[in-house]
Amino acid sequence: MKYGIYYAYWETQWEADYVPYVDKVARLGFDALEIGAKPLPDYSKAQIVALRERAKARGITLTAGYGPSFDHNIGSSDKKIRENATEWFGRLFDVMRQLEIRHLGGALYSYWPIDFTKPVCKEEDWKYSVEGMRIMADLAKPYGIQLGMEVLNRFENHLLNTAEEGVRFVKEVDKENVRLMLDTFHMNIEEDDMAGAIRTAGDLLCHFHTGECNRKVPGQGRMPWKEIGEALREVGFDGYAVMEPFVRRGGQIEKDIHIWRELRAGITEEMLDQEAREALLFEKGMFE
Repeated sequence: MKYGIYYAYWETQWEADYVPYVDKVARLGFDALEIGAKPLPDYSKAQIVALRERAKARGITLTAGYGPSFDHNIGSSDKKIRENATEWFGRLFDVMRQLEIRHLGGALYSYWPIDFTKPVCKEEDWKYSVEGMRIMADLAKPYGIQLGMEVLNRFENHLLNTAEEGVRFVKEVDKENVRLMLDTFHMNIEEDDMAGAIRTAGDLLCHFHTGECNRKVPGQGRMPWKEIGEALREVGFDGYAVMEPFVRRGGQIEKDIHIWRELRAGITEEMLDQEAREALLFEKGMFE
């Protein structure tokens, strides 16, 4: 197992200059930096080279995450939206290839955050999403990209809320590069037994997001980390455990994640760095 952290822990927007964060996570002891995929299709050649070479120089693996916008919903019932999504993801995968990113995770089967003021039909949306993910899988395969279907809580999406649903979806898509992604924050809301959910995912689990029920870094809440670690070892998980804490107010992240208060008093970048370093040591103690 290797360890990463999502750049947005330090940010308030869903895109940033990722190069400095490569240096930061290397200094803090992480193996990987997870970046937001949204801006990547518009990267210049110079931006691609700068980020790729910095990651290589620092020995950092890049992974990517994305909550697709409404017009990037590969599982939409609207043909024009599906076509737009196909074109956009095709461009994204080409840039990911150049950046040597081999994993993309998130609610790729839908869009995020979903607008529940509009009608939803789980059965119909499921059908379109399965069809869409087969298309996306074929697009990603030539680039060697693995797609992680992130299981989300009921307030953020309606399709995959439990590991059991995630397994059923992945098996129905039936593509070797489409696998399952779990997140402790969402699991804490939906799963009866978090360790049991990991065992349900089994060898389909390709990526794992960590964070407390209060969205702080691991070790600052009440998650059953010992049991989670035991289950990860039991299923032989050898992917990346990526921290995804959100503690800062401001910007689009505040609106989408619903951060209505400062979760840490007197936040400074130095404090965030120190708590990330401590959380990494805590995770290693629980997972290894």
